[in-house]
Amino acid sequence: MLKKTGIPAEAELDKALPSRERLEEGPVAVFECFEEIPCDPCYYACPVEAVDEFEDINELPELDSEACTGCGRCIAACPGLAAFVLDYTYSEDKGLVGLPYEFTPLPQEGEEVIALDHAGEKTARAEVVRVNTYRGAQKTPVVWLAVEKNGLARTRHFRRLKEDEETIICRCEDITLAEIKQVVAEGYTTVEEIKRKTRLSMGPCQGRTCLELISTILARELDRDQEEIDLPVSRPPLEGVELGVLAARSEGGESDG
Repeated sequence: MLKKTGIPAEAELDKALPSRERLEEGPVAVFECFEEIPCDPCYYACPVEAVDEFEDINELPELDSEACTGCGRCIAACPGLAAFVLDYTYSEDKGLVGLPYEFTPLPQEGEEVIALDHAGEKTARAEVVRVNTYRGAQKTPVVWLAVEKNGLARTRHFRRLKEDEETIICRCEDITLAEIKQVVAEGYTTVEEIKRKTRLSMGPCQGRTCLELISTILARELDRDQEEIDLPVSRPPLEGVELGVLAARSEGGESDG
């Protein structure tokens, strides 16, 4: 499943979690590394040597969860954004999740956000408790979210509430995610309808990026499989045309070729 969709299977995710007993003792790291690649920054980042030394740099990391303190330094060090920290002892009904965040601007403490799972689906409302930044080579900020415990284990990212207004879907025509959601709410439910309503994909790039994005958005908004969303037929130019040819025609002259 990981290779086809980029989303790990539930069995893989469950295997990556520490035991329930360890989770209830305090903060602990979770490594969601499922492919053997040459990578070992987590070993050198851990201040308490909770990551076993690698015999082969291609090995998957092994964590001694009893030694781990949940400091979160491995999160900032992991180039694959595969390290997280879970803390079920934060409060009676909420836990903390520490996750990497490589976007700007950074969220503010106390900001309310929407927690997302591995597939980008909402798990719960969440609150930003703190944002850690580190000096040195590993500068990935670590954002700590307070999330209801029933959604904590699968929370791996978040969406800011103002993102819809700022997220550009079609850069050629400067169309935002908020605009797309608005026209869908008005009853435009196909890519072709949205294209005619908003000029989506009608810029110079002819939808090379935004058409795939809009199919994902429509599937999510309409609760359909993405394969059910039909994309318009692409009709790019068959060959280049020299500007001189167009200029001659605009002046009423005859072109040579």
